[in-house]
This record gives sequence, C-alpha cells and structure tokens, in this order.
Amino acid sequence: MTTAGERQMAFAKAAKVGEIGEGTCKAVIVNGKKLALYKVSGKFYATADLCNHRGGPLSEGSLSANEITCPWHGGKFDVCTGAPMGGPVHKNIEIFPVRVEGDDVEIDVED
Repeated sequence: MTTAGERQMAFAKAAKVGEIGEGTCKAVIVNGKKLALYKVSGKFYATADLCNHRGGPLSEGSLSANEITCPWHGGKFDVCTGAPMGGPVHKNIEIFPVRVEGDDVEIDVED
C-alpha cells in the first residue's frame, strides 16, 4: 500500500543483460523517454541520455569507471549518483532505479 505522495514503482524492460558489457553504455527508450544505461562493476545504472549543459548524447560519451564524459563539451557525471564531476556542468543529471529480472534489465520511468 502506498501513502499520499508516494508512487508505485513501474519497472519496464530496457535491455537484455548480455547487451551491455562491463564498462559500456547504451541508449535505450523506456516509456518514450531516452535514457543511457551503463554497466559499472557488475551493476546497472540509468540516467537521462541528454547532458544538462547543451543536450549532448551521454550514451555516445566515454565511460571510465563510474564517470561518463559528454562527447560534445566534456561535461562529466557520476552515473551512480548523477552528480557533476567536471567540465561545464554544475547540476545533477536525472537518475533512474534499475533492477535485473531474469535476463532483463528493467528501469523505473514514470509515464
């Protein structure tokens, strides 16, 4: 049962576990929203795919450990927390809950 102000989690399939190798990222669309899905130290993480500086595609950036670098202007974010880590960015990117169900990677994105 949820209380006022809480929402029910609504996970949807984003990819198969085997589609994302360790230390890589992939653009996915879940409930009409473009996201970047990462695998870091055996765990999956998801963020908005667009850099909040000028809208660069984070899924096309370079991932080093838990840090994604935007390919357009070099903004850096922690994919685990969304925190800015350098470059011309000063605010967090949106992150989304991720879970693995069998062979599916699922992301919780509100409609």
